[in-house]
Amino acid sequence: MSRSRYLPLLAACLMLGLPSRAALAAATDVEALLALTEPPAGVVFEIVSANPRALERTLPQARDAIRRLRERFPGLPAVIVSHGSEQFALLQSAAAERPAVHQAVRSLLSEDDVPVQVCGTHAGWRGKRAEEFPDYVGVAVSGPAQINDYVALGYALVLLRP
Repeated sequence: MSRSRYLPLLAACLMLGLPSRAALAAATDVEALLALTEPPAGVVFEIVSANPRALERTLPQARDAIRRLRERFPGLPAVIVSHGSEQFALLQSAAAERPAVHQAVRSLLSEDDVPVQVCGTHAGWRGKRAEEFPDYVGVAVSGPAQINDYVALGYALVLLRP
């Protein structure tokens, strides 16, 4: 079922102030989440791109969105799941080439309590092992499955595009 089919449900829930799992999963807009009267269980930010430099743009977007959402809903849990080519910028071997990205992830975890996870399956397809990512990057078996697990827990899904 396409996300556009959920938009009427989301609009109805927003008008009634009643978040539903389907509506929250379809809410790909931070503004829509800010308009809710009750917070979702949390927010999962999905980053997937063929652009290996996408995290340079999307991590600051995520941090800004998380801070805005937490101003509205203090303590709102948040997580970032990256499962495209951009995730390879988080390999330990890429830290010297992309120090700002690594610092952003460390800061998200230590200052904002926001874990960043990557897709172990995609890494494996490229011959990379979980051990090749630093300890401040979580490695999920499957990024899409991890996102689905968060959505099943009532997390709203926000898609970040570079």
